[in-house]
Amino acid sequence: MTRRSLKRPENLSDHQESRLAELLPYNLRSVRAYLLKEEEFHLFWTYLSLYWAGRFLAPWCTKALRLRIEPVRKAARMLHAHRAFLLNGFRVKGQFSSGVVEGFNTKAKPTSRKSFGFRTYHAMEIALYHVLGALPEPESTHRFC
Repeated sequence: MTRRSLKRPENLSDHQESRLAELLPYNLRSVRAYLLKEEEFHLFWTYLSLYWAGRFLAPWCTKALRLRIEPVRKAARMLHAHRAFLLNGFRVKGQFSSGVVEGFNTKAKPTSRKSFGFRTYHAMEIALYHVLGALPEPESTHRFC
């Protein structure tokens, strides 16, 4: 299988499906790695429960580590190391919206572009506080004698 054909099963062309079907009976490690990644791990994202997602992840990582293909093992070690962060997504599912973050980002970008003329980072930071926090701007930024 070429690197280009390593994609989700539903996105395979007819020719690629037939090639995969030809390779399945040989039980190659590369084919098992493909199936483990694309078909089995895809189920992880379908879970709604934090408990069941955690119960799925541990045996999947064990299977991947036993496969003896280093890129797959590396991915399994990374998933195991970040297990808490992965499962945190199930804890907060639907509770947070990225709309607020996008709104702040939309306001912050033009301010940071305007702040290229400022001499210090502190001045840019104050400008961001004023724009993002809707703080009142002082009448004058300098004292004139």
